[in-house]
Amino acid sequence: MNIHLYLLNHLLIMRARDIEKENLVKKTAIEIIGKGGFDSFSMNKLAKACGISVATLYIYYKDKDDLISHLAAEHGKLMGESMLLNFDTEASFEDGLRIQWENRYRYLINNPTLSGFYEQLRASIYQEQFLNTFMKDALGPFERFNENIVTRGEVGAMPFEVFWSIAFAPLYSLVKFNNEGQSLGGKPFKMNDEMLWQAFDFVVKALKK
Repeated sequence: MNIHLYLLNHLLIMRARDIEKENLVKKTAIEIIGKGGFDSFSMNKLAKACGISVATLYIYYKDKDDLISHLAAEHGKLMGESMLLNFDTEASFEDGLRIQWENRYRYLINNPTLSGFYEQLRASIYQEQFLNTFMKDALGPFERFNENIVTRGEVGAMPFEVFWSIAFAPLYSLVKFNNEGQSLGGKPFKMNDEMLWQAFDFVVKALKK
């Protein structure tokens, strides 16, 4: 084999291994933070869980704060992209909200470790970084959708916080119960599509004029 092709091959293999290792680092960090919060998270603990040296972590990130900041920004963007999947700002209130519920539900159910991580972000100094990247792509479409449904008289005008609390809080509560495996009082709980759309129907009735 030509020496140049050999070196190129070798570099590509090493690069692939580096990406796999960094993905492992990010995945494990999310799991640790989601379960124990930021206080119990350290680079030493992360390195041990990944089976790598602490020195290797510093190849990818300057320190713990740099790592968490990257995770917050990256997952804010990923969540924003997932929320917009098949979403039409001109859709009717019920159709548009249904897509939003479908997107949010599937994203969180398919990535159960993220729910705990997001909970930790919301109560931390990293919340702003997460929301900035989430809103960068998603805010405009969401605002246009809300303006359209109010203009058409499908939903009454109200503060965003009120709309969000009614429109999405029930969904997030159900997902949290599901991911924790229990509801109030420790009763075993497993969410299904029937529960999802039953809750959705109540939300639509509550908001629709």
